[in-house]
Amino acid sequence: MSDSSILNNAARIIKFVQTGTPADQALRDSLTQTRHYTAPGERRGISRAVFTYYRWWRWLDEKESLQKQLAAALELQARFDKTPGSIKPAALGVRAVPDWLKTEMDDVPTAWLQQLQREPALWIRVKEGLASRVVPVVGKCEPAAVENFGIKTNAYRYTGITDLYRTEEFQAGEFEIQDLASQLVGYAAAPKPGETWWDACAGEGGKTMHLSDLMQNKGLLWASDRSLRRLAKLKERAARAKVFNFRAAQWEGTAKLPTKTKFDGILVDAPCSGVGTWQRNPHARWTTSPKDVHELAAAQKQLLENVAGSLKPGGRLVYAVCTLTRAETTAIAEAFTAMHPELTPDPVFGRTSQLTLWPQDLNANGMFLAAWRRR
Repeated sequence: MSDSSILNNAARIIKFVQTGTPADQALRDSLTQTRHYTAPGERRGISRAVFTYYRWWRWLDEKESLQKQLAAALELQARFDKTPGSIKPAALGVRAVPDWLKTEMDDVPTAWLQQLQREPALWIRVKEGLASRVVPVVGKCEPAAVENFGIKTNAYRYTGITDLYRTEEFQAGEFEIQDLASQLVGYAAAPKPGETWWDACAGEGGKTMHLSDLMQNKGLLWASDRSLRRLAKLKERAARAKVFNFRAAQWEGTAKLPTKTKFDGILVDAPCSGVGTWQRNPHARWTTSPKDVHELAAAQKQLLENVAGSLKPGGRLVYAVCTLTRAETTAIAEAFTAMHPELTPDPVFGRTSQLTLWPQDLNANGMFLAAWRRR
């Protein structure tokens, strides 16, 4: 596929996005439909062009054709990758993120804005005990530099171009494609074999499978979500990964819980505005609003309230959101602490009870973590 063909296909997808479909969904749908006659390299080129367009959207001339705007965005990306200083910090603060963000964050670091304009890293999580065999076969893997967290992980940054989903090792459930920040949530929870845990907002099960791996497939792990479709995907992924110590149950997030079980640990990986994922999903910068932030903050507070009573004495509650807004992070944690004297703030990675993981420090998504322990 020529460069002009990539630009034409990317422009077609952007026109679809302009009708109201999120860019990641539009790409997934379009590339699935054309997978039989487009090579992996061509699909990567189209995806890269679309995401680059939204990364540099405020630098582009809307009077130009989409093809010319896409070409200009790719040129800006190449220039920035070569010389980050070519884009002034003041311009990043004005153009790289929506205007409302500065009122929802206590700090908007220049280093984070620069990180947003870089293409995201691809991370994998190898199953416990398999790294020495899987990593050499997959190739192009660099271990995560997380020594300052005081843990050893099975996280690797993949820098190759192979379609990992098609590898025998992935199909055998020997590794998962999972962002480093998401993996650190599992390590922060630190469940032990034989314990009983609840992944309350499990989605399609990425963190559920990691918790199970850390538990050595022993004990009991409840996984709940409001979406039956996501739970079905979780079960499919768990079967591939040979995860057997879990029960899946639909839960709407209300006071009516899916089980009366008392837990050694609960993970609330709550729905959020996703500001921490804006490097990976630049289109979301321009579709997320302050209204979304505050509606989600109310939902996050209610989720924590509803699960708190399910902790055993000595049990641990971990709150995680892949966002950086004050309303969804520190404000939630501080209000919840004030409302629950029976819970004591608990250190995360041996540090404070609230921890922000910044993308520029990890080369991964942004994440906020907070933890408590029942007295």
